[in-house]
Amino acid sequence: MKWSEICIHTTNEAVEPISNILHEIGASGVVIEDALDLLKEYDTTFGEIYELNPNDYPEEGVFVKAYLPVNSFLGETVEEIKQAISGLIKYDIDIGRNNVTISEVNEQEWATAWKKYYKPVKISKRVTIIPTWEEYEPVDSDEIILELDPGMAFGTGTHPTTILSLQALEQYINKEDIVLDVGSGSGVLSIAAALFGAKQIYAFDLDEIAVKSTTINAKLNKVEGKIIAKQNDLLKKVDVNADVIVSNILAEIIVRFTDEAFALLKEGGTFITSGIIQTKKEEVREKLKSSGFEIIETNQMEDWIAFVAKKPISN
Repeated sequence: MKWSEICIHTTNEAVEPISNILHEIGASGVVIEDALDLLKEYDTTFGEIYELNPNDYPEEGVFVKAYLPVNSFLGETVEEIKQAISGLIKYDIDIGRNNVTISEVNEQEWATAWKKYYKPVKISKRVTIIPTWEEYEPVDSDEIILELDPGMAFGTGTHPTTILSLQALEQYINKEDIVLDVGSGSGVLSIAAALFGAKQIYAFDLDEIAVKSTTINAKLNKVEGKIIAKQNDLLKKVDVNADVIVSNILAEIIVRFTDEAFALLKEGGTFITSGIIQTKKEEVREKLKSSGFEIIETNQMEDWIAFVAKKPISN
């Protein structure tokens, strides 16, 4: 089969919404090539994490690449993608250059070449994420190994927003906690919560593919008994009282359900929000406060912000 690679030159802020658009349109894979990755100093304790070729990267901004089968509908599909990306402007998302190019690739080349980017990576004090095809021996006795099969969704677990979320979960989850993961994606946060000792995790995502991905990855990590993955629109019609709610999602989405999160959290409960670009920091902060939360931590990695907020205990 012949495949077409569609490449969008955009901004770091727009990576997640554009990736979501591509998955929803039926893309068989997404690769993210961020110019900032070339400047990072990686921890090479476990060997090289990435094998990066500067020629693959833009001088500035980000390439988001997706793979679509070459068929008679390709032209229409590409136009739908362009329109959907342009529509992000109305949500005040900076899409940058928004240059779109198309090229043809061989299926076998794509199916194997992308794996070179994905190696074991230590993302917090105790957590190391490894792809299923890599062999890895734990370095520390208390190290938590989170095994993922990202399929063709490159980058799972290594984006700053995910790392910020995982680091907060590691710090604030207690044994026997009930956790809600809003916008679960591949299930990495739900799985981490289970490995940290949470009693029950409810993983919600509007995308049916994400729900299946969470289920598959939960089984890989032998925590499927702790995770209930469901297709759901944020926290609508959810009636589970939680100790922790975590959401690594766009700022524009977070502000839509802070009231519901406050209502579902137990007193003293923790709300971890990530996926917030620097320019949206104050908007999310004010919305959390207006919903009744007390912000106890504000963490940053690159241009991304994560808040840790508490529901006060009434006197």
